[in-house]
Amino acid sequence: MRSGFVAVVGRPNVGKSTLVNAMVGTKVSITSSRPNTTRHRILGVLHRPGAQVVFVDTPGIHRPRSALGTRLNETADHALSDVDVILVLLDATAPVGPGDRRVLERSLREVGRPAGDGGSTRMVVVVNKVDTAREHQVLERLQSARDTVEALAAPDGRTAPDATAARAESVEYFPVSARTAKGVDELTAHIVATLDEGPPFFPDDVVTDTPEALWVAELVREQLLLRTRDELPHSISCRVTEWDWPLIRCEVLVERESQKAIVIGRAGSVLKSAGIAVRRELPEGAYLDLHVKVESRWQDREEVLDRLGY
Repeated sequence: MRSGFVAVVGRPNVGKSTLVNAMVGTKVSITSSRPNTTRHRILGVLHRPGAQVVFVDTPGIHRPRSALGTRLNETADHALSDVDVILVLLDATAPVGPGDRRVLERSLREVGRPAGDGGSTRMVVVVNKVDTAREHQVLERLQSARDTVEALAAPDGRTAPDATAARAESVEYFPVSARTAKGVDELTAHIVATLDEGPPFFPDDVVTDTPEALWVAELVREQLLLRTRDELPHSISCRVTEWDWPLIRCEVLVERESQKAIVIGRAGSVLKSAGIAVRRELPEGAYLDLHVKVESRWQDREEVLDRLGY
């Protein structure tokens, strides 16, 4: 049997969670068009005959502007350690920029290091969103990604040392659309084929290790992101404060009173519609009680971040 861990990394909003959901075949991570939607390390487990792949969905790596941003980067950085494969996602509709180069450089350092049961870490560059990019853009991104990896292997402009050059040469490149699943099967088959033999890490009926309370809190945040203004998403955090089935009480944190009004909506319309949408994804009979609380500057307060589990 083949088994292993695969870290999925990239800058914000390149489609990491959508790709993990597509490869696993079910929703294990919330998704949104807003950057930095993923804030926790989320595992998605793919079961195949003779193989088990554990995907590690990570927050987008970015230039942090708050204590929360620093913690999200640390979460993503830690996910690169001791995995069998690193998937670096790039956006086919945008040039390879400084943020992408930082992710590629950090990931390339891990290539070839011991991982798992005697194997070594491998790296795959995935150019995502090919469904919204023109063909010439996709080809340009693939070539630009390869050029960037080769340049990072020889940052001084000279020929890279043999070991570093070998790491760059071992990197594979795949164009996919996580949204439409184009190219996802080929990517998944490649990942499975590169894994070493090993035992399964999870039973056959487990697709994620996310605790139920965290899953519900993330569902609430996902629905609120769909309904609130662009300037608000970073200020929203959710956590379940009480679980006494069928009652689930969830606290929604914002940073200002004006944001609280936006989340609640006129006559409670926004909060009500979000709650209805979340209940559709919960077992029948669940009663979801949502409360909005103002916690000033929570993104920069370490004690609040600890309480929220970041």
